[in-house]
Amino acid sequence: MPIDAAKVLAAAPRTGEITWSPKDVLLYHLGIGAGRPATDPAELRYTLESRLHVLPSFATVAGAGSPGVISALSMPGVDVDLARVLHAGQSLTPHRPLPAAGTATATDRITAVYDKGEAALLVLRTDVADAQGPLWTGEAWIHVRGEGGWGGERGPATRREPPAGPPDLTVERPVREDQALLYRLCGDGNPLHADPEFARRAGFERPVLHGLCTYGITLKAVVDTLLGGDVTRVRGYTARFAGVVYPGETLRLRMWRGVGEIRVSAGAVERDGAPVLADTVVRLG
Repeated sequence: MPIDAAKVLAAAPRTGEITWSPKDVLLYHLGIGAGRPATDPAELRYTLESRLHVLPSFATVAGAGSPGVISALSMPGVDVDLARVLHAGQSLTPHRPLPAAGTATATDRITAVYDKGEAALLVLRTDVADAQGPLWTGEAWIHVRGEGGWGGERGPATRREPPAGPPDLTVERPVREDQALLYRLCGDGNPLHADPEFARRAGFERPVLHGLCTYGITLKAVVDTLLGGDVTRVRGYTARFAGVVYPGETLRLRMWRGVGEIRVSAGAVERDGAPVLADTVVRLG
């Protein structure tokens, strides 16, 4: 079996140094659609060095993409075809506001391998700390088609009941035709997001947007609309990637305020609201 669960779970954590600069933060913000309109003061806090606020989801690409799908696939005990791999979901817990520049130590390890029947699900945890202490913890859920069925543990149920009642706010965010080409400069060079032939081999009609790009677009919309632009209020962020976004589509984001959290759903307008993010929660502090 290309995924050796016992070997994966027995592997030692992988630790390395990551660094980032304001230029990396600015590129990430542009990669998730910041800067429209370019002179809007609310956008300049994402695009101008002298006013820079770091969106917490930048952690998913800091140091060129940790945690991520490619990192998980290079772990001992994993040998799979990239065309069978999808990023199924992401959680992020910032322990304090992210600095615009930094050097830190990232420790990656696969903490679980679940048997989903027709697929395997890998859980990649990344802990990042600098000289002042912990910065953030992330978990990436990696879905590998055709690698399940060995009789392993299925894993916990993670789906939540949909929010009750109408949303408190609905907004739409257009996705540029070249959004995936721009976002991949942040460190995720998976050809699924750029190469039409590879995308067809993976079962898609054309290249799709990175799930983490949709993840960032959604968090930015929540911060900008319901949190008054205050990135420091985000204490946690979790989303399951329920479907793909094609560059050029429009995201419809529906938001519900709760006690200590905001629930969100995201769908593609041009495909009758086809879900792209589900079980999405922004925890507040």
